[in-house]
Amino acid sequence: MQLFLLIGSCLLVLILVGRMLQLREMLLSQNLGPLDVLRLFFYLSPMFMHLLAPIACMLSVFLTFLRMSSDRELTALKASGVSLYQLLAAPIAFSVLCACFSLYIAVYGLSWGMEHFKLSLLEFARTKTKLSLQSGVFNQEFPGLTIYAQQVDLDSGEIRFVFVQDKTSRDFTNVVVAPEGVISTDPVKEQLLVLFRNGRIFRREGEKLDILQFGTYSVRLPLGNMLTSMGFKGASPKELSFARLLEYDNDPKLLKELDQTRARRVKVEIQKRLALPLACVVLGLFSVPIACVFRALKQQHGLVLALGVFLVYYSMLSVAESLGESRLIPPFIAIWTPNVLFAFAGVAFLRQAVQERVPLAVLWLVQRLPRVAA
Repeated sequence: MQLFLLIGSCLLVLILVGRMLQLREMLLSQNLGPLDVLRLFFYLSPMFMHLLAPIACMLSVFLTFLRMSSDRELTALKASGVSLYQLLAAPIAFSVLCACFSLYIAVYGLSWGMEHFKLSLLEFARTKTKLSLQSGVFNQEFPGLTIYAQQVDLDSGEIRFVFVQDKTSRDFTNVVVAPEGVISTDPVKEQLLVLFRNGRIFRREGEKLDILQFGTYSVRLPLGNMLTSMGFKGASPKELSFARLLEYDNDPKLLKELDQTRARRVKVEIQKRLALPLACVVLGLFSVPIACVFRALKQQHGLVLALGVFLVYYSMLSVAESLGESRLIPPFIAIWTPNVLFAFAGVAFLRQAVQERVPLAVLWLVQRLPRVAA
């Protein structure tokens, strides 16, 4: 279990740091503190732990049995009359625990994490923007917008004597002048709103200048575009709860509300959330005979081999997901094919390991792998 937590934590940190680099411009401009960044890390964790649980489970079992095999512990157990089949109880129990953990994340954790991630990001944008809007200072942190406020209330978000130059449109330029305004957020539309009251708009389009007077006027900053650039799309099946996915799948009328592409993704996502937890058991058992067959490998070489095996599995899953979304193969068959293939391969390797037979291809790979790693 300690090895599982260590591997999972290391891989999770690497992925989260890579994701956060995509938000670096906004995070730096909004002056987020360490606790704020950790909070965003925490809410993003379920999405990636769902994918990392199978590889963490596989590496844990593989490295444990590889160490036992290289230290001749398995040989001693066999000499005492303990077969490899009898040793499967521990890795099976451990893999089932990992599968339950991954299933819990798939059913409850994914939607909870993404919902709170978006709400936190919007709240940070609103509160940190209030802090960055200093009295008497021109703010240009948002592309195409220049905001000036003579007075700023940090607690309520109220701003007074406001000037805004809006160049977000290519066709015209808006200059908004108002005696008062307020900053708020719209979590549903993923927007930051700057609401002005009782002011005027100076709109310049080419050589034409129009002056409009208004009671209320809002400038909307589409923060959802930033999430889209990260791969997080609003109402994406990957962000929906498992219960909501089942509602779409069981109700044809509700499914018709979605376009064809998103409807197919709903069906694929349901199968994927069930297949990945079971992959913990499949890959965990697959790694036991592999570790026995490759007992001549060193720890670092075994780690490279295990990562390569998972890369093959994940590549097959990605191809299957694409085939399921394109209707070439039914989603159920496409998503579950990698698990079935690895399960059959694991059984075949297990029989070879029990009979202490090593295929010639494996012997060739064992001889070549140290040279490649060197």
